[in-house]
Amino acid sequence: MGPRVRLRGSDLRGAARLATNATSGLTDLVEAMHERIARTAGMTAPAADGRTGGITGIVYKTIRGVTRVVGGSIDSLLGLLAPALPAEDHSPEREAIVAALNGVLGDYLAATANPLATSMALRRDGRRLDLEAAALKARMPAAGGRLLVLLHGLCMSDLQWTRRDHDHGAALARDLGYTPVYLHYNSGLHISINGHALANLLERLIDQWPAPLDRFVLLGHSMGGLLARSALHYGAEAGHRWPSRLDDLVFLATPHQGAPLERAGNWVDILLGATPYAAPLARLGKLRSAGITDLRHGCLVDEDWVGRDRFAPGPAPRHPLPLPEAVRCYAIAASLGQGGGDLKDRLLGDGLVPLASALGRHADPDRSLRIAEDRQWIGYGMNHLDVLGDAGVYARLGQWLAAPGTTSTRASLASPP
Repeated sequence: MGPRVRLRGSDLRGAARLATNATSGLTDLVEAMHERIARTAGMTAPAADGRTGGITGIVYKTIRGVTRVVGGSIDSLLGLLAPALPAEDHSPEREAIVAALNGVLGDYLAATANPLATSMALRRDGRRLDLEAAALKARMPAAGGRLLVLLHGLCMSDLQWTRRDHDHGAALARDLGYTPVYLHYNSGLHISINGHALANLLERLIDQWPAPLDRFVLLGHSMGGLLARSALHYGAEAGHRWPSRLDDLVFLATPHQGAPLERAGNWVDILLGATPYAAPLARLGKLRSAGITDLRHGCLVDEDWVGRDRFAPGPAPRHPLPLPEAVRCYAIAASLGQGGGDLKDRLLGDGLVPLASALGRHADPDRSLRIAEDRQWIGYGMNHLDVLGDAGVYARLGQWLAAPGTTSTRASLASPP
């Protein structure tokens, strides 16, 4: 048998043999979310049928058409998809497809030992790092004392930190001398399950880091910020050393107080249709993974879900986790509005996470994170994903993550290249 062909965008017909009505509905959901986010951000003209255009539209159309022809079950879908996406293929297309599947069905993939289930790892350039000092030094000969670990969000992968040709990790390496390491994980698992695993992984990383450590930073986007908080809790509980070595914890559009659009998924479709972002979620139903339902209230620990029906309506029990006092904590929120408390600010935030949730604010003092005002920042006129490539966001990160008490004056910090 000859070598496997590297998956490209044109290969998606063979890679995406989606085999059930549920999967067809999921395709509609993902496309509708894609189109609505792009439309609200002003990137596309409104589409009356919720369909995307151009190459993106062709991809979705192909997936939908193959779905109707093949038929079958979720297991047959995954059986067809697995060989079409070989594990040794690290193309962005393959990574994006697998990340989306893990976000929506990741708990199912893990429970059934499906080969498409993502195993947690720290990576560089999409390749797993061997957490041994010599191996780390060989892979990253310039590794220095400033360690930056980046944690991606739901349905994403470590390769998707690059947006508009900008990657916060690479830029902070260039401008401030950080060595970026990227977490890759199954975002469909419960946040606390990933929290246990990440705590152990970071302990190993710190123990084997090949240079004296001067500064250690965690940067989490969306769910990644919740994962960082969960890992801190379980790391401290296990007596790990790394929580005491952590200097800075930065949240990008993290739903600390939950995501109302996920909560709305438990109510009638008419309520889901009340806002442009909620309507597509009505199609997902109980296919929502454990990771997605954890976003409803920002659940971070096992006690929030063990022995409970995660789809049950009503407020879920939460065990608030305060931020560590010895760590500098920062929060960046985004708003579709233009400031001044307009309707988009109040109702939508960045389209997925309200401003108060992203800034850790809550009327209950026990749940408020009390992040200092000078460590909060709001970017207006941007959506949930724009924070990954926005010039203002990067400038703020550069100011915060420069040496304590100083602010870099390098012009390159002002905006992504």
